[in-house]
Amino acid sequence: MLGLLFSLGLSVFLVYSSMYWYSGIWGLCLVVLFSLLIIYTPSYSYDLFSSYLSGDTLSSVLVCLTVWISVLMLLASQQVQLTKNNTKVFCLTILVLCCTLLYAFLMSNVYLFYFFFEASLIPTLVLILGWGYQPERLQAGMYMMMYTLSASLPLLLVLVWMVGINKSGEIFVAHSIRDSGLSKSYLNILMSLAFFVAFMVKLPVFGMHLWLPKAHVEAPVAGSMVLAAILLKLGGFGLLRVYQYANYSYSNVVILFMVLALIGGVITSVVCFRQVDLKALIAYSSIGHMSLVLAGIFLDTSWGWFASLLLMAAHGFCSSALFALANFSYQKTSTRSLYLTKGLLLSSPVLSLAWFMFASLNMAAPPSINLVGEIFVYAAGLSSSAYYGIPIGIMSFLAALFSMYLYMQTQHGGTVAYVSPHSGLKSVSMNVLWLHWIPANFFILKVHLLYLWL
Repeated sequence: MLGLLFSLGLSVFLVYSSMYWYSGIWGLCLVVLFSLLIIYTPSYSYDLFSSYLSGDTLSSVLVCLTVWISVLMLLASQQVQLTKNNTKVFCLTILVLCCTLLYAFLMSNVYLFYFFFEASLIPTLVLILGWGYQPERLQAGMYMMMYTLSASLPLLLVLVWMVGINKSGEIFVAHSIRDSGLSKSYLNILMSLAFFVAFMVKLPVFGMHLWLPKAHVEAPVAGSMVLAAILLKLGGFGLLRVYQYANYSYSNVVILFMVLALIGGVITSVVCFRQVDLKALIAYSSIGHMSLVLAGIFLDTSWGWFASLLLMAAHGFCSSALFALANFSYQKTSTRSLYLTKGLLLSSPVLSLAWFMFASLNMAAPPSINLVGEIFVYAAGLSSSAYYGIPIGIMSFLAALFSMYLYMQTQHGGTVAYVSPHSGLKSVSMNVLWLHWIPANFFILKVHLLYLWL
């Protein structure tokens, strides 16, 4: 049923979006609304669609997020359609990217998961190179490809070796690393590094993050939205699936990565205050939030995994909306500099209200699901070790602080001379923002459904 639903919707999208921009978008919107019904199951469900396609609640949440953000990417990219900038190729690129991500989240074979995991980089690179802003987009694309591919090739070798040992590539069938012939501890450490580093670069964690701000700064609004909302979630999703496949236990290597995530999250949260580019600041805030996701995963408890899934969903809506807001502000002011973007509270009150709504969502203000995720990751950290509570608390405090800094820096101050006063947003732009804000806040009413997959 799920495969038929998405095949029908994506076929409508392919036929109509290239010829009639808005007809194709609203045709896919219906599929998005129906896809939300997948999450509302009264109990844990594992669905087998074919010999290679299967999913549980974890997959369903990220599948719904993927299709939802794909529609909003098109709604936010009206400039491509108005300027006739290869509209058909743009729609086809987003379609290919959407299908690739859907298959990555639904694959039950580790080889096919790895293939679609890496194949998602190609349409993202096309978006950056084809519709990017600056000549430096070629360097940003090279950074992204080199970082991710060089980190994921060791993962492919380990997967080939482990499937050969265990005679099975099914993700949902657990295989212990200790049963794979790794008698020496240093081999176990190398295996863990190969498994984890590929997904930590995609997440990304501090020290492996330099490609992300460069890619965000040079990408169009659709590229930034899909990078923040979906592609970063592939890292967290891959880590959770690797835990299931390799049957990891709490080890010294995991503690090392946990410390790296917590300290790196604090550092990147501090780095946010030194950014002068609006998109770079939002990109570094994404790295800080993904550090909380990584901490929840490596805690290896039910509360930690539940918190990581909640934080991934909340960040997908919040960060995507912030990049859309940065693009709307850029269209009004023709700059992304924090020093030049001033006084939007006077020149565009509607845009200022949107900034307030999503700055509050970014700092985990109630009733967002971001708040529930941070509460659970803090409780899970304290239950494992009291020392984990200090960096997690500092990260939450700094997240609220740089969200307030982002809002005050852009909204307060004197009005910029070249911005026309009371320049509001188009109705389509407001719909983009509301369709980010509503699920990120109202989903708290059914947040217990995400706990069922554990």
